[in-house]
Amino acid sequence: MDRLKFSREKDNAKLNKIKEWYPKENPIVYTVSLLSGFTCPSADECRTFAITDRKTGRREVLDGKGAKFRCFSAIQEAQYTGMYNQRKYNMDLLTSRWVKDRYKENVIEMTDLIKNSIPRPADIIRVHVGGDFFVKEYMEAWFHAAKMNKDIQFYAYTKSVKWMQELKSEGLQPENFSMNASRGGKEDYIIDEFGMKSAEVVYHPSETTLPIDHNERYAIKDKGNFALLLHGTQKSGSEASKALIRMNKEGIEYSYSK
Repeated sequence: MDRLKFSREKDNAKLNKIKEWYPKENPIVYTVSLLSGFTCPSADECRTFAITDRKTGRREVLDGKGAKFRCFSAIQEAQYTGMYNQRKYNMDLLTSRWVKDRYKENVIEMTDLIKNSIPRPADIIRVHVGGDFFVKEYMEAWFHAAKMNKDIQFYAYTKSVKWMQELKSEGLQPENFSMNASRGGKEDYIIDEFGMKSAEVVYHPSETTLPIDHNERYAIKDKGNFALLLHGTQKSGSEASKALIRMNKEGIEYSYSK
């Protein structure tokens, strides 16, 4: 039976900090990811790809047309072969379940795949460190799978906010799935129109009055808007790169291990 590949998060500094506030000691945290950029249809300011050079076989980073800063996840996919292969495997497996104009069938196929792939035991599952909900059916499938696993807390960031709002208005988002609208995409106007809970990337703590999430508490538990500090290697000479240099000089924690 085909299954999605999850990662048990033991080395990610940010996810390890969940235990600072989570009621259970040493919660079991898993993540599941897809290739960044390729599965992010509504991304804009951060859209980045890890692409393979056909001649050399080496992966390199390609910035999207509207990119203002590089997605940390795409950078890691260019650096780490195992990570890239796992995420490509998941992407290929899911997209093979999708057929145009077969919405209900797609939801059923994807729900079964996700349901049969969820690792046990698990306390928290982050859906997408890399990648995003690439079709509406896929997001709905995750909501159905979460309803079948009410003892697990699921959460995600997404720039596919149109589908997020539609499924929420249809009553399909379960209580154990925390969704965070990610600003910097093509659908930010929907976030403002509906007053959706959102997260935004800032280049320095002084740029925002919002709380900055260092341990996923705001993403998982709290209801209000919050900020995330820019992280990941940035293009030399860019404003994003200058921002990292500034935070390094000031000793501000912004980076997390793979």
